[in-house]
Amino acid sequence: MKVKTVLIQLFLILISVTCLFPLVWMFSTSLKTRSEVYTSRSLIPSHWNFDNYVKAWTEGNFSIYFLNSVIYTIAIVAGVVIVSTLAAYGFARLDFPLKNLFYYAFLVFMMIPIPGSFIPLYVLLVKLGIQNTRIGYILPMINSGLAVAIFILKGFFEEIPKELEEAAIMDGCNKFQIYYKIMFPLAMPAISTIIIFNTLSAWNEYILAAVNFTNPNLMPIQQGLVVFQGQYFTQYELLMAANVITTLPIILVYLVLQKYIIKGITAGAIKG
Repeated sequence: MKVKTVLIQLFLILISVTCLFPLVWMFSTSLKTRSEVYTSRSLIPSHWNFDNYVKAWTEGNFSIYFLNSVIYTIAIVAGVVIVSTLAAYGFARLDFPLKNLFYYAFLVFMMIPIPGSFIPLYVLLVKLGIQNTRIGYILPMINSGLAVAIFILKGFFEEIPKELEEAAIMDGCNKFQIYYKIMFPLAMPAISTIIIFNTLSAWNEYILAAVNFTNPNLMPIQQGLVVFQGQYFTQYELLMAANVITTLPIILVYLVLQKYIIKGITAGAIKG
């Protein structure tokens, strides 16, 4: 084996250990008692204490935060997929005035970070009377995911042969039937990527939630974690249990669907 190959593998192992160690330490600490957290340096708890999870789930209101995040994530992802596929199909296949202007306006929005629009967004939400509501959080999150999704999907739709549309029209299909019977299924690699990335984004979002929510019963899990940290900042075993509850679902999603992420990004790059 070449020296260069060995060095590369050692470097990758080092990076992997560096990334995995905090997760292992977090999980280990979440299973320790309070006294063991301060006295033991071992990564293996002497007694596996799952009461930390029960306390975080019940007393820390993580059952509410978790359910809220599930609701928000499903609504946001569904909204992004529906709106972006319709818009991308329109940009790719339909002719209408100022089409290119509208499309490139979406590309400009890609360069604007979300925090840059918080002040006008907050003012708008207050004037509309939807600040501190679920819809006031879901709609901006859908909007934040549209630009990239439309950019990726437009490339896919433009590469689909027009002969398929022409054949569908001859069979009596209208534009909407062509969209959901032909275009939507063929674009599933790109749609899968969009679903995964927007799931990660919606689950991990904190800043927009902090701007929008003051009602604890509406807070998503990331904002709830900050509230929990303020209440139990000296009880590290409970904090780590709360962190595991917060991060484990998204880690599992990534591990299960990572091949689709790579496939979708690669296909999107080729199509675009």
